[in-house]
Amino acid sequence: MTTSGTTDFDLSIDELIEEAFERCGMRPTSGYQLTTARRSLNLVFLDWANRGLNLWTIEQKEIQLTQGDRVLNLDPDTVNVLGAVIRDLTTTPYNDIIIQRVSRNEYLDIPNKDFQARPSQLYVQRQNIPQIYLYPVPPNSQYKLVYYRIRRIQDAGAYTNTSDVNWRFLPCLASGLAYFLSLKFAPDRIGALKNLYEEDFKRAADEDRDTASTYFVPQIATI
Repeated sequence: MTTSGTTDFDLSIDELIEEAFERCGMRPTSGYQLTTARRSLNLVFLDWANRGLNLWTIEQKEIQLTQGDRVLNLDPDTVNVLGAVIRDLTTTPYNDIIIQRVSRNEYLDIPNKDFQARPSQLYVQRQNIPQIYLYPVPPNSQYKLVYYRIRRIQDAGAYTNTSDVNWRFLPCLASGLAYFLSLKFAPDRIGALKNLYEEDFKRAADEDRDTASTYFVPQIATI
């Protein structure tokens, strides 16, 4: 038996839209339907950012620190910061030191926020332009902040584009877009398409996880 020998199946934006409309029992026949479908597709991407971790959107970033850097502006497409270290550039090889993430209230309670030393804590302020607040603030330029961030999924863009989505999520993406379109064009299918969307998303999200081993070590107290 002969197989294709390829594993690069993907869907362009217009193919995703066509698939979603077919699940709604119709075919797109007007420019408005294409436009509103692309808008709904971008809303699906934003919905995924609120649902949890999408591993393919995790990136490592670095910021060179200078003396007195207390507030650092992050890229506007940053959804959240997962973890960070302070890299000491004076050592060979570089020495990465864990930095603790604190809450807004914990940062607020720090009495002297301009105290200078190697940073050991950070607070992430999640606003339109996300920011990191460091404490203590760096006394010189020998440190670099290295962190992992979750970025936003890229917009749909042109109809000939492919989506910024891992291939394992393509069935879920088609289901999600079909559900969003049913809210506008196929109200009789809302329930069925919503259930399918939730099932497909759960299946994909359950697989989209770190599979490294986890070990639990009991702590034995001595009296």
